[in-house]
This record gives sequence, C-alpha cells and structure tokens, in this order.
Amino acid sequence: MTCSIPTGVDLPPAPPTPETLAYSLTLPAAPQSPSIARAATRVVLRAHGLQDVTDAAVQVVSELAAYACRFTPTAEVYVSLRYREGALRVNIYDGHPRHAHARLSAACDARRRANLRVLACVVRACGGDWGIGAAGEPGGGARMWAVLPREGARGFTGVDAA
Repeated sequence: MTCSIPTGVDLPPAPPTPETLAYSLTLPAAPQSPSIARAATRVVLRAHGLQDVTDAAVQVVSELAAYACRFTPTAEVYVSLRYREGALRVNIYDGHPRHAHARLSAACDARRRANLRVLACVVRACGGDWGIGAAGEPGGGARMWAVLPREGARGFTGVDAA
C-alpha cells in the first residue's frame, strides 16, 4: 500500500498571524531552561507579528519559567503560549503538588507570590492578570498563568518612566 499524493493545486500555507499563535514546549527543570523559553518566546512572537509585546512577554515567561524550574520536584516543566481575544496567555505547569492542608496551601501560594513580585509588576503595568492554581493534569502539580492584553503589553518597555 502506498500513500496517496494530494491532487490539485497545492496552496502555500497561510502565514502565521497573532490568532494562530498556539505553542507548547516541555523543558527540563534546569538552570538553562528559562533562557530557552525566552528565546522561543521571541521567535514565536516575531513569527506571528507580535513583536510589540515582546518585552513584557519575555519578562513574564522568564519569571514563570525560572520559578518553575527552581522549585519543581520533577524533571520537567511545561510552557504554553496562546494568543486569544487580544491577549497573550502564558501558562507554566510544574510538578509541585498542591497541598491538601488549607494553611500549607495558602503558605505555599504566598511564597510563590512573594517570589514572583517582578512578574506581578509587569502584568499590572500591562493591565493583565495572573495567578496560581492546581494543574488539573493527571500527574498533579501547579499551574501558574499570566494574561497580557496586547494593548497594555504594547506600551511596556521594562523601564519605569517615573
């Protein structure tokens, strides 16, 4: 049996647009992985015509990936970039399990929030939102996410104007 070859006119694929941005990658939980995540984010944003949000997006990806790689007890972290409804959505999953005890869970979330102060500032400057929650994956773990509206992230330069 042979594979069939499509007949007719082969049209070139449509060029990437912001609306088609949907990428995921699994990285080792290693010190060099945040750098790889930053580089991948730059390439993906450029390919999809979102260069104007690169400064904010790269900072957000860097903060989340660095935290996840440093504190996950597993060998890998998972990074997801999506563009939907005028905003870049960044999700990072790590293997740190959610604590069953309410106080331990609250303390762990507080520690994460304290360590992600720069992320909070960037997201706030862009008019976005971020959070921490259960991964909802079969292996468990935590999900950290950030939403960067394009209009807000477009004006972010990483430098305080004041």
